[in-house]
Amino acid sequence: MASKIIVVATLSHREIKVVPGVLTLLVLRNSGAAFSIGTSMTVVFTLIALGVIFFILRTSRQLRSLPWAVTLGLLLGGATGNLTDRLLRSPGLFRGDVVDWIQLPHWPVFNVADSAIVCGGVLAVLLAAWGFRLDGTRDGHSGHSGHSGHSGSSGVSGDGGHGGVSGTGGVSGTGGAPQDGGQPGGPAPGQVTGSETRQPEGTGEGEAQERGSAAGGQAKQRGSTAGDSRA
Repeated sequence: MASKIIVVATLSHREIKVVPGVLTLLVLRNSGAAFSIGTSMTVVFTLIALGVIFFILRTSRQLRSLPWAVTLGLLLGGATGNLTDRLLRSPGLFRGDVVDWIQLPHWPVFNVADSAIVCGGVLAVLLAAWGFRLDGTRDGHSGHSGHSGHSGSSGVSGDGGHGGVSGTGGVSGTGGAPQDGGQPGGPAPGQVTGSETRQPEGTGEGEAQERGSAAGGQAKQRGSTAGDSRA
């Protein structure tokens, strides 16, 4: 809008050839849309501009994407700039002529607002095609599918102070995996447990006493046998 005010004040009755044959600045009144399209539909384009501005302002509530923020900003700025001309310039309300002032070879005269609208439209198409959403997510990448750390079945935990690795595929702390057909948690075949190798205390003394008693009984029996034969 500021560029239009300056152009109308300085270029209303003349033109400037910035680059001869390439870029020329001059003031041209346009009652149609961008690039002088539809010059007889001024009121329709005014209503369309109002709808676009309302839609962008409403959509901005859920805006979380920087690319979309730039895109909607271009569209909003361009639509607002041209709408201001429609409302305030002659010949009247909703029928005002838009000020165009940039001329290129083989191209209709346009202004900065037209360029913003076109660039914003192209960006909107590209962002939609690439799957970018207004909330900052992207189609197929809307969230993290999992956590990279160990959790649940793959985590490390302890059971009863054993400190083993628990989980569906891990080794439990309370019992080892079955080996060679052995029972889970039990000793492997051929392994001697502590209860088998450990003997009760005093077992050696008891056996010695039993052997001594047996020897004494045999001696008494021999003595009695010898007395009987003498008699």
